[in-house]
Amino acid sequence: MSFRPNSRLFAAFARNNPFSRQVPNHIFKRRVQTAAEPAPSGFAKFWNSPVGPKTVHFWAPVLKWCVVLTGVSDFARPASSLSLTQNLALMSTGAIWTRWCFIIKPRNIALAAVNFFLGVVGFAQVGRILMYRRSLKEGGEQVEGEVSKGVKEIESVAKDVVGK
Repeated sequence: MSFRPNSRLFAAFARNNPFSRQVPNHIFKRRVQTAAEPAPSGFAKFWNSPVGPKTVHFWAPVLKWCVVLTGVSDFARPASSLSLTQNLALMSTGAIWTRWCFIIKPRNIALAAVNFFLGVVGFAQVGRILMYRRSLKEGGEQVEGEVSKGVKEIESVAKDVVGK
């Protein structure tokens, strides 16, 4: 309902006016006989679909596979050279956009699939990075013990040298 009083009055008048009633459409509609169109082929359905190659809904997932393949190629790199924040971003982006692909219209299964795999690759890389960092902490305690033993040995040798 509008806040303007004149539009409310006009709407009320139009509802109650017997002269403003419209004639149903089926009275003036002419029937035209047409030949049945053949069903489109599978490729034609794909070409003209709402997520077909004429739309961004097709090309976005196709190009996003490059990001997934880049993440997969990072499995060959050592975990020490990977970025935790970057892979956390890939993991969360994949999870969020996978869900979003099922909410938007038209529902884009191809984009959901690529985002799912992006999240899986990010999750695997984050796991690799965290395991590497944990191994450094565990190994660091052993190294600290060995360094302190080495320092004590050097001190004792140094005392012996100075004493002689």
